[in-house]
Amino acid sequence: MRANLFIARKLHFDESDNRRMSRPAVRIATVGIAVGLAVMLIAVAVVVGFKNEVGRQVIGFGSHIQITNYGNGNNYETLPIVPSAALDSVLRHTPHITHVQHIATKPGIVKTQSDFDGIILKGIDRRFNWTFFREHLVAGDTIALPDSAITNDVLISQTQARLLHLSVGDKFTTYFMTDPVRARRFTVRGIYATTFTEFDKMFILADIRHIRRLNHWHNGEISQIELMVDDFDRIDAIEREVFLAVAARTDSDGTLLQTRSIKKIVPRVFEWLDMIDMNAWVILALMLAVAGFNMISGLLIIILERTNTIGILKAMGARNSSIRHIFLYQAVFLIGKGMVWGNLVGVALILIQYYTHLIPLDAAAYYVDFVPVELHFWQWLVINIATLCITTLMLIVPSYIITKIQPAKSIKFE
Repeated sequence: MRANLFIARKLHFDESDNRRMSRPAVRIATVGIAVGLAVMLIAVAVVVGFKNEVGRQVIGFGSHIQITNYGNGNNYETLPIVPSAALDSVLRHTPHITHVQHIATKPGIVKTQSDFDGIILKGIDRRFNWTFFREHLVAGDTIALPDSAITNDVLISQTQARLLHLSVGDKFTTYFMTDPVRARRFTVRGIYATTFTEFDKMFILADIRHIRRLNHWHNGEISQIELMVDDFDRIDAIEREVFLAVAARTDSDGTLLQTRSIKKIVPRVFEWLDMIDMNAWVILALMLAVAGFNMISGLLIIILERTNTIGILKAMGARNSSIRHIFLYQAVFLIGKGMVWGNLVGVALILIQYYTHLIPLDAAAYYVDFVPVELHFWQWLVINIATLCITTLMLIVPSYIITKIQPAKSIKFE
């Protein structure tokens, strides 16, 4: 085995023969490996970046899992539930749940002196997790929720602020379609901006007690319980655990509860992400095939060029398997060189996009305003190992052409 490796190294790193016809083919095969690996790394980084960035935006508005009244549909005019202390305790002690918060929603129409727009008032209480909205705050501050009195401060999106010509400190009136129609006067406390314009156009965050008064709800009645989990990849399994935890329970008023994950609430977004996932697999398969066939052609040309050497080795008693190993080692050297360049180019382009957001996107169409990239070490490692193993395995069958070479004829081959 050491002799095979030694001969392979001598053949591969021999720079004395400048007339070798295989040099262009070897360069093409190496470039094919480099380009294929770089494209695979970028494709995976873009897919992972899209899934994580879009997922963060959707979850920031709607959480991972929602528990609502069983009679509620997909609208924001909801029937109330009254979560009991026992139910809250069960949810807090369910594995993988990191946060529990109470929410109420109600549709309304904002009216200013010159404009109007339909919105969803999202009522929150003191347990609300502000992490997502603080990250996307562009002006003002979040809402302070005192115990003693209802605050009229609200958080609106930058999209709404532009449509309605509002800024921090401005007051506006919102009308709610109750019987009779009721109005509330709010003050802009802060402005947030995300790239998920569909939700930016809708949600205004306000004190949950406004919605309770508008709906004539008792203290403690809410539209839904929102749950945050620690692992989005396991959200389906966690949802089943939550379902089993609450399926046999009702709220304090005896109302049946239903459990839905964010994937079921906004399915089209996650179906789109799954389609992107499938595109990535297609790209990976194509790039591996291209890289493999480039290496096959390169290996066959190298074998053809070294026919004389193969004949001499056979005449000296070398077995076909040993000679095949020599040329497979030589091919692995080429694959390794191509992978080094592929990693340098691919990782460099990923880092440039990650830190500069050089390539923009239309947020209205793609939910983000730049191409998000995110590549974890284990993903990089799997792609590299898979590329090395698959391209090497693809060379095993073509290497059997060596067994057809006869020493008597090949030694005279030029």
